[in-house]
Amino acid sequence: MNRTEFEKIMDYAINEEVLSYEFYTDAANKVTDATLKDTFTDLAKEELEHKKFLEEFKSTHSQTINLEESVDYKIADTLDKPELTVTMSFQDAIALAIKKEEEAMEMYQSLADASVEEDKKSVFIGLKNMELMHKSRLEDIYINVGYKEIW
Repeated sequence: MNRTEFEKIMDYAINEEVLSYEFYTDAANKVTDATLKDTFTDLAKEELEHKKFLEEFKSTHSQTINLEESVDYKIADTLDKPELTVTMSFQDAIALAIKKEEEAMEMYQSLADASVEEDKKSVFIGLKNMELMHKSRLEDIYINVGYKEIW
């Protein structure tokens, strides 16, 4: 993959992080519950950190994202994607965030599957693993909130 192709991929991924940041910021502004506001604000901040990571990665001219694959608890498979509402529950808010990360993972996996060049495929798999890391973290939160009676 040439440098221009790589930069286009990184620009696309950076833009996706910006869109996620905007989504979580908008969600924080819409909900009335203080805990949900804080949660969405934290998620928005994380997306800015991911954007910064990708910008730094792009500037290093490296073409390999070395992230270990996180555990996929597959909780997203059991969830419907809730609508963003001003009165949504914390559990629904986390479920919505999980589904958003899952959609990003699936998008990067599809791009990897469509890539014939191994270096492009590798970059997309690295981006998918980054989203899986976010999803796994959110699934941990969801388990602790949704199944607190077990604890």
